[in-house]
Amino acid sequence: MPSWIAELVRLDGEGENFCSTVTFGAGGRLFGGLIAAQALAAAGATLEPGRLPQSLHAYFIKGGRVGVDVEYVVELTRDGKSFNTRRITASQDGVPIFEMLASFHRSETTTDWQRPGGPSVAWSEATTETGLPEQWADHFEVRTARAGLDDWPVQPMWFRSREPIEDDPLLRACALTFISDVGLVAVARPPDAAQLPRGGAASLDHALWLHRPFDPQRWHLYDAEAISHCDARGLARGSILDEDGTLVASVAQESLWRI
Repeated sequence: MPSWIAELVRLDGEGENFCSTVTFGAGGRLFGGLIAAQALAAAGATLEPGRLPQSLHAYFIKGGRVGVDVEYVVELTRDGKSFNTRRITASQDGVPIFEMLASFHRSETTTDWQRPGGPSVAWSEATTETGLPEQWADHFEVRTARAGLDDWPVQPMWFRSREPIEDDPLLRACALTFISDVGLVAVARPPDAAQLPRGGAASLDHALWLHRPFDPQRWHLYDAEAISHCDARGLARGSILDEDGTLVASVAQESLWRI
């Protein structure tokens, strides 16, 4: 039986044109992590096996609508000896809502190094059990050290998949992409902001670098911090580490906060 992420990123179509009828979200707006994961799957479908997701850089250019099919068009930007680049445009009813550049890399043997340092919050300290509040999104066990301002988990948070995911690097990268969009908008909240934003906060762009293989059955710490806030835009930057403190991925996201 296919895993939950395999079901979420299952696309109709072939070649460079795909479509998804899986269009869930919160408050009538599509969840950005879902669109990004589906876009990565669409890009991966145009590649030969052995090319692993290396990074993605995305722009949320228009709020997606729940219940409306999403079309994905993949542009084969470059196919090199070591790297492949794809440009993916997601549209609803012919109107673009999302753009992403994704890079894939042929695995190479080289130095494996990271800056020393372990998780900022020990797993044993994360005593608040929660999950993603929307039923369609609650595929991860989540533990945090403190309660958030709403039902969504707050950073730093420990997470792992509730169910097994196939031993497929692309599917596992899609699962990591999915959850990488959780919590960063709240992290980018302006300091001392006492009121909610007019019309709600929203993700503007999102970047993810996949450094090492992601095992969704293991606990991982997602820890982000606010970097800057100016001109109604807040920047958050985060890291995803496994139980041993190995850096699996790095994330950056800018959000719109109109107070």
